Amino acid sequence: MWLSNSSVGRKVVMSVSGLFLVLFLTFHMAMNLVAVFSEDAYNMVCEFLGANWYALVGTLVLAAGFAVHIIYAFWLTMQNRRARGNESYAVVEKPKNVEWASQNMLVLGIIVILFFILHLAQFWFKMQFAEISGITSLGVDPQDGAALIRNTFSNPAFAALYLIWFVAIWFHLTHGFWSAIQTIGLSNNIWFERWKCISNIFATVIFFGFAFVVVFFYVKYGLLG
Repeated sequence: MWLSNSSVGRKVVMSVSGLFLVLFLTFHMAMNLVAVFSEDAYNMVCEFLGANWYALVGTLVLAAGFAVHIIYAFWLTMQNRRARGNESYAVVEKPKNVEWASQNMLVLGIIVILFFILHLAQFWFKMQFAEISGITSLGVDPQDGAALIRNTFSNPAFAALYLIWFVAIWFHLTHGFWSAIQTIGLSNNIWFERWKCISNIFATVIFFGFAFVVVFFYVKYGLLG
């Protein structure tokens, strides 16, 4: 199959799955910001996205998107290294016009994955999974997401870890977003620099949106609580 047998096809799959995850990040950021303005409204969203069938389907689709993106990212990285052969071990001067994020996408991706596992354990496991499985021994109401946010981000260690995670996501998005657009053919010589600018702006908005929630709850319930 072309999407898996060719390098271009694999890049298209990784790009499309990456753009899908970008949409999820945008939704997740908007959902988190609700908690800043109204914790009751945030809990209503959590209840709506609990163990309902549509939420479960969405979770499975999201998990598939993550799996595809990760698998194809590692696949392409290994393919590129095999293609370079011994040249990959040679000490060469770094290209002047290549972004740092572009040269370190694999490392950034690994950091994002590791922190994503922490996020699943801290939130998804204690909310949707607990509701599905009927676990009641965690001491957390699965539909009281606001309380879980308060408890998590009032802890300085968790607050710092999440901010580090968001920085890694920012770097990953600054390159990944415009690169995905270019791969699927929506860029040209005129729009190339424009998409790079849009990617930087979008990644920054995502970063500050997520980071603001962490800092807000840390200050309100950690420093002043």
